[in-house]
Amino acid sequence: MNTTNVEEEKAKLKTGYTTGSSATAASKAALLSIINHKKIENVEILLPKKSYIQIPIHSCHFESDKAKCSVIKNGGDDPDVTHGAEIIVDLSFTEKINEIEIDGGEGVGIVTKPGLGLEINKPAINPVPKKMIIENLREVGKEILLEKGIRVVISVPKGKELGPKTDNPRLGIINGISILGTSGIVIPFSTASYAASIRQNLDVAIAAGNDTVVLTTGGRSEDFAKKIVDLPVHCFVQMGDFSGYTIQQCARKNIKRAYVVGFIGKLAKMAAGVKQTHVKGSKVDMNFLAQLAQKCKASESVIQNIKKANTARHVSEIIQESKIEGFFDLICSETYKHMRKHSEEKVPIDVILFDFEGKILARKSEE
Repeated sequence: MNTTNVEEEKAKLKTGYTTGSSATAASKAALLSIINHKKIENVEILLPKKSYIQIPIHSCHFESDKAKCSVIKNGGDDPDVTHGAEIIVDLSFTEKINEIEIDGGEGVGIVTKPGLGLEINKPAINPVPKKMIIENLREVGKEILLEKGIRVVISVPKGKELGPKTDNPRLGIINGISILGTSGIVIPFSTASYAASIRQNLDVAIAAGNDTVVLTTGGRSEDFAKKIVDLPVHCFVQMGDFSGYTIQQCARKNIKRAYVVGFIGKLAKMAAGVKQTHVKGSKVDMNFLAQLAQKCKASESVIQNIKKANTARHVSEIIQESKIEGFFDLICSETYKHMRKHSEEKVPIDVILFDFEGKILARKSEE
């Protein structure tokens, strides 16, 4: 695919907006409905980067001194579990002149662990969304704020059931979702949000006093790792495809030991030196795996079979059927070598390769 096609594809993807932008839009609509004595159908909100975005308002009820408005969160073409959730804001006035208070109601998670830059036992509403809400309300509510204060309570009716489907339980956020967003918009296929959740996870582990983490390629490898590494849940970090980035962050944050855990597919890519193991971005290099088999004295027919293999899993079946000794150890030691390099040799690493039943095929750690 040439680059112009890629650009065109990107242009076709719809940008969405974050839970933070949804809450901001509902807050602004609530205040405008009181000021203008009418239902608001859509609002334009100011984003952190000083551009504007139009957001439709789902429901709007107002009286002379309070209002309740909601927005349906839209992840664009990068939907996450909060896509389609209703974000509700109850806005009322207070006696505290010129002050804007923001609180969480039902379905907004409560912070229970340090490391997130948020107060413990307070709602998980990040600083950027708070700032956005305040800026947008100040913009339209100048006159009102001369005489009174404004209180905003954000709630997400489905938040309690959505929370466990996010990274929140691991980060110590309970009973709901977080009101998030640094830019206010969701860029399709945004690797930025994934990278941010990796950094956040590491920060929570460090703040809890842990300097050992277990980096897994996904949910299944994490489940298997939990059976052999006894650490609190926040020490398990799903790095997904971002192995190089994650170990670099571990080095930056002075992590003292990292387990790198996965199955043959991802580890084969890491062993070949691929920093970002996204399926679309990089195929498993069968020639590389054939070379490793050759080093293990595999026969010519086995080597040819590996070159023609369909998947890394297929390769592991060929290796096991042909009883090739040392192949899985080589995968681990090559992965070890590259991950050490990405960490600038700063983080001691323990690589564990599981089979699909959770049995350890090979392992490589400090000599």
